[in-house]
Amino acid sequence: MKEPSLPGTSLQRACRLLVAFCALHLSATLLYYLAGSALGPPGSPEPPPRRPPPANLSLPLSRPPPPPAARARPPHAEPPPPPGPCPEPSPLLVGALRVEFSQPVNLEEVARINPEVKAGGRFAPKDCVALQKVAIIIPFRNREEHLKYWLYYLHPILQRQQLDYGVYVINQDGEEEFNRAKLLNIGFAEALKEYDYDCFVFSDVDLIPMDDRNTYKCYSQPRHLSVSMDKFGFRLPYNQYFGGVSALSKEQFTKINGFPNNYWGWGGEDDDIYNRLVFKGMGISRPDAVIGKCRMIRHSRDRKNEPNPERFDRIAHTRETMNSDGLNTLSYKVLRTDKYPLYTKITVDIGSPNS
Repeated sequence: MKEPSLPGTSLQRACRLLVAFCALHLSATLLYYLAGSALGPPGSPEPPPRRPPPANLSLPLSRPPPPPAARARPPHAEPPPPPGPCPEPSPLLVGALRVEFSQPVNLEEVARINPEVKAGGRFAPKDCVALQKVAIIIPFRNREEHLKYWLYYLHPILQRQQLDYGVYVINQDGEEEFNRAKLLNIGFAEALKEYDYDCFVFSDVDLIPMDDRNTYKCYSQPRHLSVSMDKFGFRLPYNQYFGGVSALSKEQFTKINGFPNNYWGWGGEDDDIYNRLVFKGMGISRPDAVIGKCRMIRHSRDRKNEPNPERFDRIAHTRETMNSDGLNTLSYKVLRTDKYPLYTKITVDIGSPNS
């Protein structure tokens, strides 16, 4: 005889089946999760592949689409504008300078600390356009130590003045009497063969400015720059003095037919130049005595540069000679041109007093 079922037996069976079904579902879910983890790191599933963009139907089939960089630039974009003119005065100026000559100068070190100066002593500012293109002309013979000091002090000054400039050392060859004014004429002519300079600064090699606000550039009138020399107690020796360092524009220089060629030996040519300017209706502009201070490197008089005994007579006849003695009668021969890191040296044969 079959025993009667206990109360609740059917409910227990249903619960067991439900538990078994849940366990099976949980196991299947776990297996699916583990299988997915083996293909990639959890939490960073790979995104589905993107469909390629449609072809650019506006382009011919034979022409590929432009590169990304070209597409990114607007079709009307223009290159950046060129730099504007340099401000005046230059914001880089520092004013009064300490100038002394007790320590020797190494030109390799000078070139290293002036990396923007190019071969031949050329420089132009990068962030603005210089207001003038200046050729600096130095008459020269046997003054190597003085030239080192000049390059050491002047290159930083000229760069702070934001000039487009070149340095030309005109070296007189041979043993004839020194002719400063003729060498300056040669420097003018030779510099113009290299660059379209519009301003010319004529400087003795032994004069160093003591204030960088004394800008080596040209003005509406010829400029006398070395107005306050220590040699003369920091004042002009006389009102007509035009020696040392001066600046003339290309137009001013050609108007007076350049400088005289017939002053052999020391002295007189500066006064002849002053007369030429006056006779052509020009005046002299100068900085004040503070900004115009400069120091001279002390030295004994050079051999073959003795005082010119004819200078006073020649000065007295400037009006008669200036149109026949100058640029239009300049004769010389270039023997050698050397482009050094800090300057251009042009060695010339200028003839003799009797040639």
